[in-house]
Amino acid sequence: MVVKKRKKITRMRGTRTHGWGLVHRNSGQRGGAGNAGRGKKAHSNKPTNWLDKENPRYFGKHGFKPKGQNTEDKVINIIDIEQKLPEWTANKKTILTGKTFEINLKELGYTKLLSTGKTTKTYKLTIQKATEKAIKKITTAGGSVITAEKQ
Repeated sequence: MVVKKRKKITRMRGTRTHGWGLVHRNSGQRGGAGNAGRGKKAHSNKPTNWLDKENPRYFGKHGFKPKGQNTEDKVINIIDIEQKLPEWTANKKTILTGKTFEINLKELGYTKLLSTGKTTKTYKLTIQKATEKAIKKITTAGGSVITAEKQ
């Protein structure tokens, strides 16, 4: 004859561990989940490098990562074009027709033209976006800007 035995969980209500000791906890002997047991609140038990400049963000969660595409533009100023022009002509990334430099900034990885700086040469630039002020500066110098918005 089989004897039906009541389970420990019903007999030992009110005791903290129900007869299992310290085993059978979800986090076992580690003292908890996450950073528990690492001296998160007790200053004497913190790891030796918690104030290090190498690891200043040891505890907690920091920031967030947005989902979706990165919508930031890779911008270039007119002054940057002036400075990088000798390098681009040496690497044959520009085409010189007469006195006009033809530069395809899309192929160079830029998406937006800004107006900081002055032009000393005439340019024919191809880029996705450009500010009105930048277009005005290039056209007054005798050049032109072809944007994706115009096409």
